[in-house]
Amino acid sequence: MLFETVIGVAGTVLGISGALFIIYGAAIAIIELLARETRIRVRGYPDIRGTFTTRILIGLEFFVAADVLKTIFEPTLQELIVLGSIVAIRTVVSYFLGREVSGLAEV
Repeated sequence: MLFETVIGVAGTVLGISGALFIIYGAAIAIIELLARETRIRVRGYPDIRGTFTTRILIGLEFFVAADVLKTIFEPTLQELIVLGSIVAIRTVVSYFLGREVSGLAEV
């Protein structure tokens, strides 16, 4: 019972952490874009996109970990299919965002 509670809380904390990381990345990107538009900084759009994309990738990893932890105690077939689908979609998104980040680094 205690273990289930700890895992449940850990899953919730990881999910919230992922959301906060993405929000944090968005806030940084907005500030950087505003600074660029007002000519306070000269940071390029590819750098700003790379920073934001990296934060999204980290947030997605937290979401995957949270989903895995939340499914540990009730692994019904339907929940496993949903988890597998979510992990597959997030993995594909992470892969392409990672390629974009490495492409931005080359520019």
